[in-house]
Amino acid sequence: MTTHSATPEPAEHHYFAGLDLTGKRVVVVGAGTVAQRRVPRLINAGARVEIVSPEATPAVEAMAEAGELTWHRRRYADGDLADAWYAVACATGSEVNAAVAAEADRERIFCVRADDASQGTAVTPAVAEHDGLLVGVLAGGAHQRSAAVRDALVEALRTGVADDRAEPPAPGVALVGGGPGAPDLITVRGRQLLGRADVVITDRLAPRELLEELGPHVEVVDASKIPYGRAANQDVINSLLVEHARAGKFVVRLKGGDPYVFGRGYEELLACVEAGVAVTAVPGITSAFSVPAVSDVPVTHRGVAHEVVVVSGHVGPHDETSLVDWPALAKLKGTLVLMMAVKRIGEFAAVLLEHGRDPKSPVAIVQEGTMRTQATVRSTLAEVADAVAEQDVKPPAVIIIGPVADLTPQSRR
Repeated sequence: MTTHSATPEPAEHHYFAGLDLTGKRVVVVGAGTVAQRRVPRLINAGARVEIVSPEATPAVEAMAEAGELTWHRRRYADGDLADAWYAVACATGSEVNAAVAAEADRERIFCVRADDASQGTAVTPAVAEHDGLLVGVLAGGAHQRSAAVRDALVEALRTGVADDRAEPPAPGVALVGGGPGAPDLITVRGRQLLGRADVVITDRLAPRELLEELGPHVEVVDASKIPYGRAANQDVINSLLVEHARAGKFVVRLKGGDPYVFGRGYEELLACVEAGVAVTAVPGITSAFSVPAVSDVPVTHRGVAHEVVVVSGHVGPHDETSLVDWPALAKLKGTLVLMMAVKRIGEFAAVLLEHGRDPKSPVAIVQEGTMRTQATVRSTLAEVADAVAEQDVKPPAVIIIGPVADLTPQSRR
């Protein structure tokens, strides 16, 4: 008897091209988790993104509030694609996506239809970036296959070893620190585990571009904690981790920075341990040190600072729940790094001044560090509250107080 190996079904024929969308109108219909995955890379490509949807996930809403995109809070209507160069139909209803695709076809606008790729005129490849290369793989709708091949190609580029046939991970939870925000600042181990996840529970400070690299079979749960806005309850997040792991899934809790540096990671670990769920923590690059670094502010420098203290500013200095000894901090001469402190910076500056910190102490405020929108404001302790208000500084931002905030590469020559 003669046996023959099976021949793979031929992939649908697509013409692979890179689009220059800089300054061009791109319309995304729908603002759920699919849009949350796709939009960041469109923004990063310089597209003028407009979203049409009556509702949005917290992360998409945050992008709109930050001015990264325009959100039309209404239902799609015929004519919304006028003057667009590219469209993404990812609404919850197939009828809406069909109508978007039909308009795109009439207007000769390439359109990705998220619910049924075969009915669109473009498809989104499995993509990743490596050292200036944008790697994309199309497999004719076999999304898990294209994602696996993409990961293998990138791993081959990184290490010279590639294997897309790895055994699936055992059910459990990985608390992954995603770093300060830029997608290439996640650790190698964190990126590997993210690529093997069945479920990803993420927040707004995690590297959002990485979500687009996930296969469509991966469930993404938005657990955004937007400062002073909508927030996912921590008990709910803990329950979701346990629930998905017990259902036989490998869950990645993707967090900004490091899971254990004001990230509530240990609370999540305890919840998993108490539930008998296997859990591991993957350290991340903390924004407390990396964000100052990318703005040329070393939190320590020989002969300038012999100590650095990182403080959470989520409660005020006079709040009865505060655990911070502010009078003691005021007496230090080194570096003070304040996290989550933009809203109350006036209170923190006042208590430090009250207890003896020099009013001329240099201050650097780095907003959205490592992101393309990064901005740095420099001031003094006596004037920092006014500077934050005048420059309209918004979270996320890291505030550095001390002599190191006044250093520049030129000043240390």
